[in-house]
Amino acid sequence: MAETVSVAAPMLSSNSLIDGMPPTDRLRILKQSVPVDLVLGAILCEADRPLHYVYFPLTGFISLVATVGDHPPLEMGLVGSEGLLGVTLVLGVNNARLRGVVQGAGTALRMTSTQVRRELKRSPSLSRVFSRYLYVMIAQLSQTAVCTRFHHIEARLARWLLMTHDRAHGDQFHLTHKFLADMLGVQRSAVTIAAGALQARKLIRYTRGEICILNRRGLEARSCECYEATSRDYAELFA
Repeated sequence: MAETVSVAAPMLSSNSLIDGMPPTDRLRILKQSVPVDLVLGAILCEADRPLHYVYFPLTGFISLVATVGDHPPLEMGLVGSEGLLGVTLVLGVNNARLRGVVQGAGTALRMTSTQVRRELKRSPSLSRVFSRYLYVMIAQLSQTAVCTRFHHIEARLARWLLMTHDRAHGDQFHLTHKFLADMLGVQRSAVTIAAGALQARKLIRYTRGEICILNRRGLEARSCECYEATSRDYAELFA
């Protein structure tokens, strides 16, 4: 399954990374971009395989997952309207390191990797924007590794829901127990207990795979410090 090209895909939300580019870079990126629909579950890139396209999400969001043997995939990061999928091109690396899977259906702007490489060579200011975002992604990946090792499941789930909420452009989104378990690297029973605890505190409502955020501040209080750390990294570099 892959994303589908939409000739008149509605741009209901902009991409913050594009909006923050110097005007000339922004114009060239927009002129070369194609609006596409991101289909839930679509694999946009595969680990250790060439990046054919770069995606700037507008309303959809993409999960970066690591795969090891026959084990379920483990989510390492999220890409939403704050960033892009394919940032490693700024290093001259043409292969993806992680699988990119559409976790939230929506829209994006797409460019070929060839177009992006050409623009990076042409514009030092664009390279700086990409490099800053690459730092943010490295920080997110390393923070996720620490979080997975040291923090308990309820705090990790709260952090993950906050990250999803930031990118979902709404208080409600679809996530099954199995999907949550795979993304967090735990058993489904652990997700059931953790989600039940958050629901009992009236922080979320979770019914048949539909999650609704009821109390954002309360959810932030239940999350570990990893959420604030990754949010701060982005804010400091793209203020």
